[in-house]
Amino acid sequence: MQLCQKEINIIGHKNPDTDSICSAIAYAQLKNKIEMKNGGHRRYVARRAGQISAETAYVLNTFHTEVPSYINDVRSQVSDAILDESQSVTADMSLKNAWKILTERHLATLPVINEDHHLEGLITLGDIAKSFMGVYGSTILSEASTPYKNILETIEGELLVGDIEQKVTRGKVLIAAANPDLMEDYIEEDDIVILGDRYESQLCAIEMNASCLIICMGAEVSPSILQSAAEKGCAIMKTGYDTFITARLLNQSIPIAHFMVRDHLITFQLDNFVEDIKTIMAKKRHRDFPVLDGDDRFIGMLSRHSLIDMDKKQLILVDHNEKSQAVDGIDDADILEIIDHHKLGHVETLRPVNFRNQPVGCTSTIVYMLYMENQIEIPKDTAGLMCSAIISDTLLFRSPTCTPLDKRAALALAKIAGIDAESYAKEMFNAGSNLKHKSAEDIFYQDFKKFTAGKLTFGVGQITSMNQDELDEIKTRMIQYMELAKEHHEVDMIYFMLTNILSEATELLCYGSGAVDTAANAFYQTADGPVLQLPGVVSRKKQLIPKLMGELQQ
Repeated sequence: MQLCQKEINIIGHKNPDTDSICSAIAYAQLKNKIEMKNGGHRRYVARRAGQISAETAYVLNTFHTEVPSYINDVRSQVSDAILDESQSVTADMSLKNAWKILTERHLATLPVINEDHHLEGLITLGDIAKSFMGVYGSTILSEASTPYKNILETIEGELLVGDIEQKVTRGKVLIAAANPDLMEDYIEEDDIVILGDRYESQLCAIEMNASCLIICMGAEVSPSILQSAAEKGCAIMKTGYDTFITARLLNQSIPIAHFMVRDHLITFQLDNFVEDIKTIMAKKRHRDFPVLDGDDRFIGMLSRHSLIDMDKKQLILVDHNEKSQAVDGIDDADILEIIDHHKLGHVETLRPVNFRNQPVGCTSTIVYMLYMENQIEIPKDTAGLMCSAIISDTLLFRSPTCTPLDKRAALALAKIAGIDAESYAKEMFNAGSNLKHKSAEDIFYQDFKKFTAGKLTFGVGQITSMNQDELDEIKTRMIQYMELAKEHHEVDMIYFMLTNILSEATELLCYGSGAVDTAANAFYQTADGPVLQLPGVVSRKKQLIPKLMGELQQ
């Protein structure tokens, strides 16, 4: 469904850490303020490509921020197309009115909906044309439960006696061309009788218990006839048309429910991916297809032409620029910007983009600089989010990735947020490292990324804690789980970092052919089992990955 504002998703990497989530939220707020300042119509929305960690949940809760909505695939969907929402009709609409709408608006199909906005069927120009050309019996109006209001609209008539909400449920349609004596032989109860201004014929039809009289040529009807009709429960309509045209028009008053297609309708949902539905559309000759929401309510019509003109999803990537770490479907999206602090990866774009890549310890540090450069005031809670991200990524300034700019930004943000960085960091790390009751899978994917070196791919997960006993407790579980993780990701090697923030050291767990030797050679150690002790190593990005990459590329 086309929105008034163009929505642009700001999203971090899969298995998002605190920086990935907080940078997306803070940058979306900044972009929206700049957009509003410039009078633009785009809306920036923070999203996430995976489950958040306990640490991130603590941060968001502390600073009163909702978890960004989840998106697992950014391929184009039906919701990205321009849908025709201009016209839907109800089942009791007359064929004549439906034909008028279709021809005046140059449409091929009308969706028929009920009072709850659920789709009941479809009526096309072809369906109506067939109905006009068909030969039907004289009881077709009653078979179709034709409302009186449809008849009046079709013959441009006036109701003199009767209830406009009534429907034709019994009887046939006939023209009273004979004299009254002969009429008694063929008029039956509940018939609809088309006739002229002859008093005797009108009275005879009423006496024979006709359900409705249609008086043609605009003839006046005497008060006594009106009274008799009212007493006998017979409706009277008056039209300016002659009997021939009136009889010909009556079939056009039939409700479209009688001819619409009800069964085996091909419908799409808003979240259907375009590449999945193209095959279906190609097999069918329909020009338009109905689109329903999650509750099966009708939203609009999707045409073949709208797929040609549709835009791809527009994204801004934060805290990553590698395809292996990006949300699924990234090749089918339109990337507008990248804000990152990692090495350059392999994300391709349709056009030149704004790419802010700086050698700092945290993406939120770059976002902080962008707030300063644009002279936009940082809200208190947003400052708390960005400060948390910097503390998390730099391990409270202990990581070798931390720069003086990171520390200055974090302390400035802490002041805005009204927190003490040291004491808050302990609370945040403790909340994030409460691993005792978590499953091995949850722990492993709390912070996991994939990398490529030549033809080899490897994955690296990391857990940080201030409690060595906690790290020791989960070590065996992580070693056992790494086999499953390797098979799931189809990588050559898997590594997992158990990082102690206080001692500034890491135990590196290795799994896969060549994994131990690669790590041991990279750090000039002699391997003794699948675990390497790496004192002074706390950063995956700056200390571990460059070493492994260098060893694998030799």
